[in-house]
Amino acid sequence: MSRYLFVVPPLVGHVNPLVGVAAELAARGHPVAWAGVPELVRRLAGPDARVFPSPASWAEADRPVRPADIRGPEALRFLWERFLVPLADAMADGVREAVLAFRPDVVVADQQAPAGALVAERLGVPWATSATTPAEFTDALAGMPKAAAWIDGLLRELRSRIGDPEGAADPRFSPRLVLAFTVQELAGPPARGGDAIRWVGPSLGARPPLADFPWEWLDAGRATVLVTLGTANTGAGGRFLTACAEALRARADRLQAVVVDPEGALRGRPGTAGACGSSPEAAGARGVRPDGDLLALPAVPQLALLEHVDAVVCHAGHNTVVEALGHGVPLVVAPIRDDQPVVAAQVCAAGAGVRVRFGRATAARIGSAVDAVLYDPGHRAAARAVGSALHAAGGAAAAADHLERMPEKPRTPEKHRTPEAPERREHREPPENGEHREDREHREDPKGREAG
Repeated sequence: MSRYLFVVPPLVGHVNPLVGVAAELAARGHPVAWAGVPELVRRLAGPDARVFPSPASWAEADRPVRPADIRGPEALRFLWERFLVPLADAMADGVREAVLAFRPDVVVADQQAPAGALVAERLGVPWATSATTPAEFTDALAGMPKAAAWIDGLLRELRSRIGDPEGAADPRFSPRLVLAFTVQELAGPPARGGDAIRWVGPSLGARPPLADFPWEWLDAGRATVLVTLGTANTGAGGRFLTACAEALRARADRLQAVVVDPEGALRGRPGTAGACGSSPEAAGARGVRPDGDLLALPAVPQLALLEHVDAVVCHAGHNTVVEALGHGVPLVVAPIRDDQPVVAAQVCAAGAGVRVRFGRATAARIGSAVDAVLYDPGHRAAARAVGSALHAAGGAAAAADHLERMPEKPRTPEKHRTPEAPERREHREPPENGEHREDREHREDPKGREAG
């Protein structure tokens, strides 16, 4: 049996795809552990998940808060300068401790947790990349070489602090294995990643339920539309959700809507079931009226709900997109920032959805787009075609197959001194535009396997 350590950032969309992969490996008898924020990982992977804290502390007050209105170059600058690089510095010690204590044969590092790749490289442990979005494969910065060079510089500095200074691999792309949780039928030919990419499709395995749902509220006589902006865009979507509610309520004779509204933007709006209660239980027991046309909830069991949904309106977050298409459900996509414009373009190129402008979408435009994906058979046919390709890719089981083939023989980690505390970084301007017994025994007896 081989041992696998999953290194993840504190982002729901980057943990969820690996939950199914970890469960599949564990079911095959492989020891599995995580390096990440324990509260988040255990909420998504289950309370019994073994998690090494990384970073050691990630208090709410310490987390950078991205302004809701930044887009384009400013959003890119915030992502790297305020989030990804500081997070990697903060995670490095925890990842190192996890590697030395757990002794993984393979480290699986998310693309937005480069500490996993860099620490594994420094300690001589094979590492694979988890790519939960196809944006990096498109080389979206090819037309902005100064921006690309700035990011490369940040990664070089990061490697000098926490990785092997002599290493050369891009920590976003393992030279041995890149797990892409999509398919080429949607993402298109990759511009980066090369022969190491394995297209495994979405990981749709069972997840611990995060929310209840009043299933009796659904009306089998009408179409159901799900509206969600994901978990990383709270605070940015109040106006958009209000416009969606107006558009969908105007079509109540033929559809009903479920709106994920964690901030309560629709609270108190007339005719909105669930608006008076902040929990699914309140909506299911008290807030739902028999004639309710729109149900607003802070969270929903998305995978289970997609089996009952006819269309999805979303931010073009990759997980939501592939989960919807995996169920053959067409989309209205309103990308906000980051990788979302890339994913939205892929949906439209595949014919599986319609795009609206997040910042300018009116109720009329949203309503027209919903009509198009519900009643134009071409969109549903395209969604089903992409869905068939996603299912054929194999998902979590295929990802586990590829990971099982990585540790062909154990590799002895190189000896390195414990990294010193990161030095204060010089500001660089972007261009304009719990230890188990067997682990303790391994650590105390270095003859078995050198800890480094």
